[in-house]
Amino acid sequence: MRLLHAFLLIACVSEDLSFPQAFASPVNTGGPSSFTYNRTNFLLNGMPYQIIGGQMDPQRVPPQYWRDRLKKARAMGLNTIFSYVFWNMLEPQQGNWVNTGENNIAGFFRIAEEEQLKIVLRPGPYICGERDWGGFPAWLAGVPGLVVRDYNAPFMQASRRFIERLAVDIRELQSTRGGPILMVQVENEYGSYGRDHNYTSALLDILRTTFDNGTVFYTNDGSEDWTLEGGSVPGVLAEIDGGVMGFDALERYITDPSQKGPLLDGEYYTFTADIWGPSNPHNSPGSGTIAGFVSDLDYVLGNKSVSISLYMFHGGTNFGFSNGALWQDQTRVWTSSYDYGAPLDESGRITDSYNAIRQTIQKYVEVGSIPDVPLNLPMMEVPEFKLQPVIQLFETLGKNTLAEFPMSMEALGQDYGFTLYENIITWPVSGSIQPGGHARDRVIIYVNGNRIGIIDSEYKNPPAVNVSLGIGDKLQLFVENLGRVNYYSRGTPYQNRVTDPYKGIVGNVTIGGIVLQDWSMFTLPLADISFVDNIVGDAVEAANTSQNTPVFYRGCFNVTKEFSDLMELDTYLAIPAGVKGNVWVNGFNLGRYWRVGPQQSLYLPGTLLKPGDENQVVVLELEPDRVKGEMVGKGLAQREWGNNLDEDCLTCT
Repeated sequence: MRLLHAFLLIACVSEDLSFPQAFASPVNTGGPSSFTYNRTNFLLNGMPYQIIGGQMDPQRVPPQYWRDRLKKARAMGLNTIFSYVFWNMLEPQQGNWVNTGENNIAGFFRIAEEEQLKIVLRPGPYICGERDWGGFPAWLAGVPGLVVRDYNAPFMQASRRFIERLAVDIRELQSTRGGPILMVQVENEYGSYGRDHNYTSALLDILRTTFDNGTVFYTNDGSEDWTLEGGSVPGVLAEIDGGVMGFDALERYITDPSQKGPLLDGEYYTFTADIWGPSNPHNSPGSGTIAGFVSDLDYVLGNKSVSISLYMFHGGTNFGFSNGALWQDQTRVWTSSYDYGAPLDESGRITDSYNAIRQTIQKYVEVGSIPDVPLNLPMMEVPEFKLQPVIQLFETLGKNTLAEFPMSMEALGQDYGFTLYENIITWPVSGSIQPGGHARDRVIIYVNGNRIGIIDSEYKNPPAVNVSLGIGDKLQLFVENLGRVNYYSRGTPYQNRVTDPYKGIVGNVTIGGIVLQDWSMFTLPLADISFVDNIVGDAVEAANTSQNTPVFYRGCFNVTKEFSDLMELDTYLAIPAGVKGNVWVNGFNLGRYWRVGPQQSLYLPGTLLKPGDENQVVVLELEPDRVKGEMVGKGLAQREWGNNLDEDCLTCT
């Protein structure tokens, strides 16, 4: 692999940047295709069709790279791509539909078709997928009377509008009209959540009236009796996910003839995603695990009536604040990286797993039918560049909201990011601080501008933070939304499932059991950090990093291409001295960093960079007083993973 180098410049300029829209491809003008199934086989135009699939979600990948990733899918031997679509990105505000850039789902499907790949659509509306709230838009939490994943009129109405609007974009791409979309999934692993068949049947009715007659619908659930019973829908093909041993469960527990058909493992896990934490190493398959993949693929592909989809083929990235979390009596937060240990890694490079799977598939398909593997794009190194403190976050506060008791983030009209709660003490109080029912999710506590403790729901037993406050003291609770829960175990109480989307402070704040009243609240979604670019001159010197409130840093670097102005250059951006925070490059939020790991750098696609010009980097460091050494950034050509102790919570479990 050839390493390219970038050079640091002193001057910085800024520019708001989002992924540009991928080039649209013409709709297939061929005739309609017949895709159906009998008891043993899928049938494409009357001929048996074995699905050799893999999951890739376009909204996690820069659209300029879609074709590269899809070419590599075809070159690994796949013939079908399974794709979630994320409602919260397509409709970030109610009624505001955004289908450009990474949300150009139709464009992605057209490119897949051009690369001789079929599509299985997984529209949800709930998709899990380690995304914030399983892909639901945050504004759903503010709809009166709405209960998600339930036979609930407000939710069903919102879901119908979403599905019908999505269909407007992709209707011409159905196989019934000559397009690549073969099947559509009904909900997603619903049996792991509930068993409200009124809900799943009503959702099926919406899908049937939205998509063409002749569309094949299916359900996908875990391979246990209760998951299959809860998630299957009469008249819909029932399938499983997990290991291939689940096929036995499918045959055993699905007895309704209208739900039977060919076997499909709709999510065969190529490994798993990473979770933040000092004791959570990076997940990557070793040689023994890869050998297991090969053995299972031999079993599946050797039986032409069995189909499979690898989850993930290519994971991509949970950019910005888009990651979700698990709730297991603690908040287990997914990293920004969605590398997943997949055959195609986060930056689209082939892995040992890719090569082994490709060699296995080659044994079962027509000789010469798999194209050559495209070359990986080269990675680059960026030498260290200085990050200068610019301004303290709490100096950028805008209009506040006043209320007797704290309001949730959603009640304040905010979806993602941070929220600051301030209270001026009017009578002496002392004791342990309780920020609502439980921390949602990480609460940094300041008294008169000094950090005195952190309550972090990522730990089951975070230490108590005790204070003794007098009249006139300022208490500040800085709350970070680490990502809404996307998955619950079956035993999670139903009422917790309903309230969990709410972030910030939910409930009263007490100290020693005394309820505090009269709050000022500031929303900090940080969707636009251009104000940092506009701070110049003496104001820059005012950022005092000896204080321990969050600070914005700023720096820049220049990329000089050595061989082709048409070649994109990726890197992994590291903030080696940083503790915890977020990173923006040219206005685009790459995601979160945290010293505890396992992720120690952020994937920076070359599509975001400006060759031959300055590239602006803004870092929000939440604990500047604990920075170890000089704040710098650098780009790595090879990713490094690792774990470190959490100095904020050395005794936490």
